[in-house]
Amino acid sequence: MSSLVNTVYSVRLSSSAEASCPPRNRRLAAKPSCISLNRRRLVVRATETDTNEVGAKAPDNAPAQSGSSFNQILGIKGAKQETNKWKIRVQLTKPVTWPPLIWGVVCGAAASGNFHWTVEDVAKSIVCMLMSGPCLTGYTQTINDWYDRDIDAINEPYRPIPSGAVSENEVITQIWVLLLGGLGLGGLLDVWAGHNFPVIFYLALGGSLLSYIYSAPPLKLKQNGWIGNFALGASYISLPWWAGQALFGTLTPDIIVLTLLYSVAGLGIAIVNDFKSIEGDRQMGLQSLPVAFGSETAKWICVGAIDITQLSVAGYLLGAGKPYYALALVGLIAPQVFFQFKYFLKDPVKYDVKYQASAQPFLILGLLVTALATSH
Repeated sequence: MSSLVNTVYSVRLSSSAEASCPPRNRRLAAKPSCISLNRRRLVVRATETDTNEVGAKAPDNAPAQSGSSFNQILGIKGAKQETNKWKIRVQLTKPVTWPPLIWGVVCGAAASGNFHWTVEDVAKSIVCMLMSGPCLTGYTQTINDWYDRDIDAINEPYRPIPSGAVSENEVITQIWVLLLGGLGLGGLLDVWAGHNFPVIFYLALGGSLLSYIYSAPPLKLKQNGWIGNFALGASYISLPWWAGQALFGTLTPDIIVLTLLYSVAGLGIAIVNDFKSIEGDRQMGLQSLPVAFGSETAKWICVGAIDITQLSVAGYLLGAGKPYYALALVGLIAPQVFFQFKYFLKDPVKYDVKYQASAQPFLILGLLVTALATSH
């Protein structure tokens, strides 16, 4: 609306002649513009509000009535406002982001060809999943929210940090506990696997450093849409795969190259999350791809990165003499394309959660198909 029309309040003491206000040559900010007295009647009128002078104020809190407790625990938009500190701590770690990392460990274990369904191997894999998911992904998400608090104050002012639901000391303590917990589990896994070189610990350390420079100045990789999103994609696909494969077998150069290629699909997935933050990113000078190229172009870059990467991997498997695995991967790409047209390409902001919930299961199943293909 070009202006806000304030209600005309009238207090009438009797029924006498109408009183009028002098004409204005411009609209004023909301305030009584004239008071007309005609012996026995008092009329108070308010004029229109100039929106150039009075700006809209973002809500301090999400509407508790429409917020979801389930969304709050998962750490996604539409979350209910919560006062329980432990629920807020879990929200900061965004559990909805853990499954890809946990699945990456499964893929790495499968690719090693040495995983067996024994109590010890299952226990090792669970500890590796705890390291990759709740600990190090939780650390990543918490530190990202900490350094994004100014952007969130614009885009999502009801989130735990900008709303003041959690204090600065509590956030910093959580960051350190999750980081040290993840690194400690990495060192434990190296000892458990009998490694002479602590490869899992260094993977955890490298991933943690990547998470830090992704979110924190002066580097703040997320300021550049290409570099930042590829770093995010590698963190979600390559690093947990490498950890799982190193835990049960040997991490080889061809696997490193293949998973880094797959991380381009992860870049596409990361772009999905950029659409909801366009306004804040633009104001803070972050060159996310939707800001740099516009929403229309960015959404095609997003789906192109996801689909072309998987088709390239299918071609690689076909060339390696594994046609059935290649065919299975192509079969898993088809529903992703369907949901891209049904949801994401229609409205990447409105349907981002529906799209990811519908399409990503097929992408992570494709990762497992690729892992099983490389193990044979």
